[in-house]
Amino acid sequence: MVLRSPGPDVQAALDERSGEVFRRIVESYLESGEPLGSRNLSRILPMSLSPASVRNVMSDLEELGLIYSPHVSAGRLPTQLGLRFFVDAFMQVGNISAEDRASIERHVRPHGQKHGAVETMMSEASQALSGMSRGAGLVITTKNDAVLKHVEFIRLEPTKALVVLVGDHDQVENRIIELPAGVTSSQLTEAANFLNAHLAGNTLLEARSQLERLRGEISRELDRLSQDLVERGLAVWSGDFEENKATRLIVRGRANLLEGLAGADDIDRLRLLFDDLERKESLIELLNLAETGPGVRIFIGSENKLFSLSGSSLIVAPYRDGDDKIVGAVGVIGPTRLNYSRIVPMVDYTAQLMSRLSR
Repeated sequence: MVLRSPGPDVQAALDERSGEVFRRIVESYLESGEPLGSRNLSRILPMSLSPASVRNVMSDLEELGLIYSPHVSAGRLPTQLGLRFFVDAFMQVGNISAEDRASIERHVRPHGQKHGAVETMMSEASQALSGMSRGAGLVITTKNDAVLKHVEFIRLEPTKALVVLVGDHDQVENRIIELPAGVTSSQLTEAANFLNAHLAGNTLLEARSQLERLRGEISRELDRLSQDLVERGLAVWSGDFEENKATRLIVRGRANLLEGLAGADDIDRLRLLFDDLERKESLIELLNLAETGPGVRIFIGSENKLFSLSGSSLIVAPYRDGDDKIVGAVGVIGPTRLNYSRIVPMVDYTAQLMSRLSR
């Protein structure tokens, strides 16, 4: 795990007593989301400290920018700076528990002939992280320079067919297409055979160029309907791998983010978060965040410009293919009071598992 170190000035300003007060305020917030007052705090501290003394310590912590009072005469909550400081200086990140490890492995696993299927693996990894974190689990992958290995057309209805695309790392993508009127089963087979014979082993860019060079051959070998099917098969592949659709994001557990919303402001922030997740440029930004450092990255509130308006926290880690190239990222997004110490090893292990299954 790679987490940024706290500022030395802030750390030096805390003695054992103020450090303990600060830690209890943050832990109470992460557990309940509620501010902690001086009277209740004085009762749970390991050292003997009166409510008045606790208030003095709180005042010092406020001057350092680590805590704040949401209302007059209320208890204290950690600021975003305080949460970052807690994560860096106080949080103990251990190994993933055996229970969490087993749960992730149950969800994210090979599926017989579908081993390596991108859609299945991403969806299950996202669902696992969501269920275990009570936040929203997200998985993102990139498909740049994908190579076509095999294509097949399977008729579903007289006017619909399933196009099965297999990539060079055995990624399987299924897409339904509309069939030209009058297409026969033999023409479906003929079109698939032509694509496999002439375009397999090429990237999308190479396949497009190859298809242009083969225009004359297509006209000689195939009838009009089979030519149309070849074009549609390539179009389906283009839809998955063209530059502006080169990344895919799967988010599970958005409903978890609705829990505990206090009012209109919270709902507005959540709407902003959902809007951010829908923007395509967000996908590239998420990958960039994961690539900025090895291991797990933690972004709290406004530290992450992508979700700064919603004030959400993001825990994210990259995963790699067999060439050790970063091909995606996994993570959890949610309110700032996520259970960081438990979620960090979960995200880390999920990324390691995704890397193994992507090789």
